[in-house]
Amino acid sequence: MGFNMYIPTKIIFGSGRLKELNAQEMPGNKAMIVISKGKSTRANGYLERTEEQLHLAGVETVVFDRIEANPLKETVMAGAAYARERDVDFIVALGGGSCMDAAKAIATMATNKGDCWDYMSRGTGKRLPIERMPLPIIAITTTAGTGSEVDSWGVISNEETKEKMGFGGIDELFPVLAIVDPELMCTVPPLLTAYQGFDALFHSVEGYISRLANLMSDMYALTAIENVARNLARAVKNGNDLEAREKIAFGSTLSGVVMCISSCTSEHSMEHAMSAYHQELPHGAGLIMISKAYFTHFIEQHVCDDRFVRMAQVMGMEEAKDPMDFITVLTKLQEDCGVAALKMSDYGIRPDEFEQMEEKAKKTMGGLFKCDRASLTQEECIAIFEKSYR
Repeated sequence: MGFNMYIPTKIIFGSGRLKELNAQEMPGNKAMIVISKGKSTRANGYLERTEEQLHLAGVETVVFDRIEANPLKETVMAGAAYARERDVDFIVALGGGSCMDAAKAIATMATNKGDCWDYMSRGTGKRLPIERMPLPIIAITTTAGTGSEVDSWGVISNEETKEKMGFGGIDELFPVLAIVDPELMCTVPPLLTAYQGFDALFHSVEGYISRLANLMSDMYALTAIENVARNLARAVKNGNDLEAREKIAFGSTLSGVVMCISSCTSEHSMEHAMSAYHQELPHGAGLIMISKAYFTHFIEQHVCDDRFVRMAQVMGMEEAKDPMDFITVLTKLQEDCGVAALKMSDYGIRPDEFEQMEEKAKKTMGGLFKCDRASLTQEECIAIFEKSYR
């Protein structure tokens, strides 16, 4: 029953609520808005609207627009240098999880010396403590997937070492303010909607079957699973279905809370290893690829039969009685969202990489393996990759 809970982010949730940004207390007078290197944030008017709100609040703005789908450490360091050169007081992360993740590392490296990899706690990181207070962060999410608007972690990739790891985890990296406005998510294309939605779903699924699960995380996780699973196909089929968008956004934010109270499991470590080797692989797509084999493995281990049954029930199969019913309803959801046929081979993943990926997953994010209810051996981990391969 025991748990720790500290989530200091002020959350403003609801359709149309970006317009309330100007009325919030600002953590400084000059902001750097961090956006992706794509065109959507500008093309959809989200950047202009955010700048307008900040200007109404008396805040001067500059823009850093180089963030990748899997943000790279070199980009983080360039963003930190840009922030220092322009003497900004705080960071505004405008976009999806990649922008929010990168913003946390940029905010840290804008005030601390060295390279961001010096502060990584695993792999080739130097395990240095973050000594100076990061710049404050405001998170404005335009996708429903990572929940990064309410947690203190970011995930950064190192192309040179083929590592993708969590950065931060200190209280000072919780955003001071999060705007979750589902209207900003209506322009997300169908496939990306699905990838991001499954990421949100698996945050709570993993948190619910984790060894660290507790009464508080269970409450958030089951509510998140229900809201995402019962509405994701609707949003994929009709991006303007605002009711579906709202419920998925709600589930995604709750899933961010779940990660603060419980923890993800080794599924996330395994996928991070996949996209560390293949930078163009969307995180959510990688999770979908391995999900059925991954969860089937733990069902066959009978680590928490009742929990898999309960998840199947809240996902829409009220009559579920068997743990494998979870796989049945998960498969149907993937089919309904048009992502059941994803292939590793389409992203250049090869079976001869699986052993390296297993090793990298445990070296870089081995902590999540400790959250599994049954230990995954090297052979079992590789077998999950193999069973997922197409």
